[in-house]
Amino acid sequence: MTATRRQVLATLAAGLAAPHLVSRANSASADELRIGLAFEPSTVDPHFHNTTPNKSLARNIFEPLIFQDDRQRLVPGLATAWRALDATTWRFELRQGVTFHNGAPFTSADVVHTFIRAADVPNSPSSFGGFIKGKRVEPEGDHAIIIRTDGPQPQLPIDVSTFGIVAASTGRQPSRQDFNSGRAAIGTGAYRFSDYVAGERIVLAAHDGHWAGRPDWRRVIMRPILSDAARVAALLAGDVDVIEFVPTSDLKRLRADPRFAIASSLSNRMMYVHLDQFRDDSPYIKGHDGSALRNPLKDVRVRRALSIAINRVAICQRVMEGAGEPAGQFMPSMFFGTSPNLTPPTYDPARAKALLAEAGLPQGFRLTLHGTINRYPGDSQIVQAIAQMWTAIGVRTQVETPPAAAFFSRGSTGGAGGTPEFSAILAGWGSASGEASDGLRALVATFDPKTGLGASNRGRYSNPTLDATLSEALSTLDDDRRAALLAKAGEIAIGDAGLLPIVFFTNSWALRKGLSLVPRTDEYTLASSIRSG
Repeated sequence: MTATRRQVLATLAAGLAAPHLVSRANSASADELRIGLAFEPSTVDPHFHNTTPNKSLARNIFEPLIFQDDRQRLVPGLATAWRALDATTWRFELRQGVTFHNGAPFTSADVVHTFIRAADVPNSPSSFGGFIKGKRVEPEGDHAIIIRTDGPQPQLPIDVSTFGIVAASTGRQPSRQDFNSGRAAIGTGAYRFSDYVAGERIVLAAHDGHWAGRPDWRRVIMRPILSDAARVAALLAGDVDVIEFVPTSDLKRLRADPRFAIASSLSNRMMYVHLDQFRDDSPYIKGHDGSALRNPLKDVRVRRALSIAINRVAICQRVMEGAGEPAGQFMPSMFFGTSPNLTPPTYDPARAKALLAEAGLPQGFRLTLHGTINRYPGDSQIVQAIAQMWTAIGVRTQVETPPAAAFFSRGSTGGAGGTPEFSAILAGWGSASGEASDGLRALVATFDPKTGLGASNRGRYSNPTLDATLSEALSTLDDDRRAALLAKAGEIAIGDAGLLPIVFFTNSWALRKGLSLVPRTDEYTLASSIRSG
């Protein structure tokens, strides 16, 4: 069988330690690292909510079978090597000499336990099930596992890189409170849980028994500082050593200040709009006189009108002050599975009005656009900008920005019968896999709790042709063919306006002098990526 791109990487990397851990055992141990977080994790539970703040925190405590480096290339983690035995069978060799934070040895039993536990966490707003379901894990002694799949799954190594392994001793289904209290927060990571006070701090302590050697920092304090101004002020005052998501208005000043350094990277995160495409009576849509209106978002002409009514260039230049790029697909074009045929839509309000007229809505309608506040850089300002642009074409748009926890809960299951509540949302998606398959599976595949597909498809877009194309891509072993199929699936979704990409972020971190940081495309802020000296 021809080796896939991922298998080649695995073969080359097998037996090596992760790059950011290679020399750590010989480095001098520092005392305390203080990090100002832009967005607060909602829990310490690594499997509850597939969202970047949670995954970033979890990655410090819990380790996956396979790591992703700062550019999301696969490197050995708790598995030292992996290979496909045939089209539906993979074998993973597990790292020996690894201990959990409670001193228990890491074995294949912990991997089996994690696959069972992470697939079905109760009340998850965005599940990891799509990475796990359809995979059967069998122990092969203590230090190897076999994973069998229902069909060819060439992306399996990517899937297992997206979630951390927890100790089997934590039990079948510990609660979020069990993790937040530390009782169940038992991983193998370089840092162990010490304290968690929601809204105030997360404290980690060095795991001296870590397999790669003692960590650089004895103690790591993460403080959620959601206000941009307050986060910068904390850095300037010396209250924190590092801040993430530096506001664009402060970048020039901090770059010129010799007390600080800036690290920047283009993110894989897409800000996008989801539109309700499954109800005839959408709760936040009315005629201009307040009368009931059959859901116009089910008409592709209306969705396309809303898309080309958004001036993405202006949002990047004015709202984001240059720290972003207009988006026309699920990821920037440098990533695997993107399409050269997809470019950001051209702003054309006159054509948008014409499309509304073609759809029988020459005067437009009323709509509420829901989004978050202080969850993504400039999120509430982007929501307001889009609302103004839609209003300009006759779709009079109000804005509501509930707190992130309420937004995701209501946006996922707050409607009748546990359906998504909102008619239109602005949200963000960062690819956990480093390729286009991640967003396609989560955001536009038909919602199916049994398979985990469409787990974050809050517009309930559904297209059998896309589903079939994506299914073929996810079972195609040849990388060139798989990339072409993923690109085709993206073209189908964007052509349908099943989802409206808006912008990609450029993210920046600021650090006090004497520290260095490796910026990551996945936006994670990892203590192990920050060095002294």
